[in-house]
Amino acid sequence: MKFLILLLAATAQAHYTFPRLVVNGQPAEDKDWQVTRMTKNAQSKTGVTNVASPDIRCYQAQTAPSVATVPAGATIHYIASQQVNHPGPTQYYLAKVPEGQSVKTWDGAGAVWFKFHTEMPLAGGSGGQSWPAQNLYQTANATIPAATPSGDYLLRVEQIALHLAQTADGAQFYLACSQVTITGGGDGTPGPLVAFPGAYKATDPGILVNLGKVSSTTYVPPGPAVWPASGVTS
Repeated sequence: MKFLILLLAATAQAHYTFPRLVVNGQPAEDKDWQVTRMTKNAQSKTGVTNVASPDIRCYQAQTAPSVATVPAGATIHYIASQQVNHPGPTQYYLAKVPEGQSVKTWDGAGAVWFKFHTEMPLAGGSGGQSWPAQNLYQTANATIPAATPSGDYLLRVEQIALHLAQTADGAQFYLACSQVTITGGGDGTPGPLVAFPGAYKATDPGILVNLGKVSSTTYVPPGPAVWPASGVTS
């Protein structure tokens, strides 16, 4: 029994949530889940493994009470509840809130999401086991594209844990969505646009993958191309 308790505690410590957004080095939330929508794993810390589930969108338990102001061109990341120790990429998406709807209640359904940041394994690492910001208590940094039009958006972060991804449904998605207003934006046309669920298949090579067989040049991140193409780090 003592061994089982220790094993369960170790498993919980290996998982994480992303309850606070940081913008240009300054916390956008003075406590957890203020502009970031509380996720269903707020207590359990477990990830999503079924990419066909609606949970793959925001893993949402409830909406947030506030909205963060985020300038176009800003650097963002998330504070993690525990160390982000599993290998795998961090990806960021945005979805513009339709006219007449509120960022505090809109659910982000449909082909409305564009990806603006993804990652490759670090060059010189052991297979695909080493990634930007791994083993920190935050996600990797990303930049809101300067050409993003101003307006209200849902901002989605995901870190895909790939340590068990060599088996079907072994990849674990740790994710959250924040309510933001982008200011000082440009006149770009973000895309391609995808839906969650729908953007990923369980057999995508970046999801069903043996990390020992990928490198900083051969990993294939799941989902659409990054907009603009500069949002890829390794």
